[in-house]
Amino acid sequence: MPLSSPAQRERMHTRRIEIDGYLREDGLWDIEAHLTDEKSYEFDNEWRGRVEPGAKVHDMWIRLTVDDARVIHGVEVTTDVGPYRICPEVAPNFQVLKGIKIGRGWFSRVKELLGGTRGCTHLVELLGPLATVVYQTQTSQLLERKRAKAAVAGNPSGEAGAAQAAASQARRRPWWLNTCHAYASDSEVVKRFHPDFYTGT
Repeated sequence: MPLSSPAQRERMHTRRIEIDGYLREDGLWDIEAHLTDEKSYEFDNEWRGRVEPGAKVHDMWIRLTVDDARVIHGVEVTTDVGPYRICPEVAPNFQVLKGIKIGRGWFSRVKELLGGTRGCTHLVELLGPLATVVYQTQTSQLLERKRAKAAVAGNPSGEAGAAQAAASQARRRPWWLNTCHAYASDSEVVKRFHPDFYTGT
């Protein structure tokens, strides 16, 4: 259901974020994020001169290359458009993310390494949703690989092998338990898909 009808208003600013996940031929994963900002009015910028309505105020990209364990193997950052001439100079600082695993405490670690003058507010913030898309990109593919591996190891075939792999997965405590409303340990979702960890009545 869409939002309710708003009061009469004028759009002033638009931020767009697009994040795509890719499986590479070499087995690694590329997650690419693109952020843009636009104003609906013209304004003066000391470096760029007159900025017209709809022109990009920010145009920024991040690509993280990760393995199946979500360890970062490669980092690429670029600022095509920023409000100041020196904005693109921060890009090399993001190489400190190489070797870090995306998981619990990820954003705290990002702020520790790239907070304040070491980073860029918009690029650092973009690393939050980018990390979520890593999980969204990998989850189903990695689960299928585990099922196939389990089927080969135990030699079960067809539906029996898939059921065995699914049962083994269900016995493990999900890392996402209690990370949001739907995954609360007493929710109907957990009761349905992870009954061993359900705490409701």
